[in-house]
Amino acid sequence: MIAVVDQLRAAAAGSVTEDPAAMEAYRYDQCGFADAGRPLAVVHATSVDDVVATLKIADATATPVVTRGTGTGLAGAANAIDGCIVLSTARLDSILDIDPVARTARVQPGVINGDLDRAAAAHGLWYAPDPGSRDISSIGGNMATNAGGMCCAKYGVTADHALQLTAVLAGGEIIRTGSATRKDVAGLDLTRLLVGSEGTLAVIVEATVRLRPRPAHTATVAATFPTARAAIAAVLAVGDLADPSAVEVMDRTTVAAINAMTQMGLDESAGAVMLIQCDGPGAAAEASACAALATEHGATEVFHTDDPDEGEALMQARRVAYTALERLGTPLLDDVCVAVHRLPDLLDAIEQIAEQFQVTIGTFGHAADGNLHPTIVFDPADADAAARARSAFDAIVRATLALDGTLSGEHGIGVLKAPYLSSQFGEVERALMSRIKAAFDPNGVLNPGKAY
Repeated sequence: MIAVVDQLRAAAAGSVTEDPAAMEAYRYDQCGFADAGRPLAVVHATSVDDVVATLKIADATATPVVTRGTGTGLAGAANAIDGCIVLSTARLDSILDIDPVARTARVQPGVINGDLDRAAAAHGLWYAPDPGSRDISSIGGNMATNAGGMCCAKYGVTADHALQLTAVLAGGEIIRTGSATRKDVAGLDLTRLLVGSEGTLAVIVEATVRLRPRPAHTATVAATFPTARAAIAAVLAVGDLADPSAVEVMDRTTVAAINAMTQMGLDESAGAVMLIQCDGPGAAAEASACAALATEHGATEVFHTDDPDEGEALMQARRVAYTALERLGTPLLDDVCVAVHRLPDLLDAIEQIAEQFQVTIGTFGHAADGNLHPTIVFDPADADAAARARSAFDAIVRATLALDGTLSGEHGIGVLKAPYLSSQFGEVERALMSRIKAAFDPNGVLNPGKAY
């Protein structure tokens, strides 16, 4: 039989490389604590035909395929498997159409999230999903993990903005899912099934996404609290007064790291900093009410502004939280989610875990929807420190599940969290997921061993 790489080259399946040095950058995503194998080849697809040809060859030869975009994932879902084909969709990066009347955009998977939003802004529109990596992460990757962001409590996650998808199955068949209509209950919702499937069911090659009118007004509140628990108490009360687009919390460790990197001068003596952003015609009034509420709940300092530049500068502090903590050592980032009213219990558990295992944990996240990112920072050269970091990570996951939470709010399962799935799902649910996988990918070549 002709070697797989020779078949890829003969089929002109994009740009194909098998040089180990050139492939090294395609072995891992941004998850620093998940294993990765060595690929057989990397295919840089430049057309849908390239994807079709690659998958046909992979399926016929039982060669695993790991699809990746820009590699910004945080759970190892895009990590290579020994002997696999890494299929990169990063060069499929065209915005094919923006329809201001329908308020939709049709894009290829390699389009960068922030680039799509800036293109929409030229029409007075907005692509709402805003992961912290929006200036470097691709729409295809966002679709693969059902990425969220700061504004998803009000506007929803990626799946809430996905109208139609074009995808390629493992055997090379092209499917189209969804509808351009606002309402659609015809048949099973294959679009929702593909979004968040982490490359295990099909390869998304085009997406039509929903755009929204760009908010004309924003107002932002920054409040410092003596403890993270006090900040969460304020979060729980915010919903009675306003419908903010973002409610973010950062603990003392995170704030100190942000200050060290940005020199922003945030109050490091505070137990937590809460950021609230309101939008729409009533943004200023809502922000003012939230500021007053923060004071009532014990905030030691409150600042609010309806200047968009000042507001963006404050929100930028939250966006760089992970990067700031990364400067302190190797980060092991968690992505756990509980019901909002259980956040105080989760925060208490994280604090106890940090003390128990003697590790540094910076916690930040989306308080409005209960999604926190406790980030363990350690020295990987210290075997004992690495072991304690892993033990702390395990303990955070267990504590989250004990609070009826979920393993992942927006980063996915990938390799990092696969060992924990049986703790959240029963045997019947796992078996059902496997049967769905088999219906899409009978030979199991698409990202095997990942996600579920």
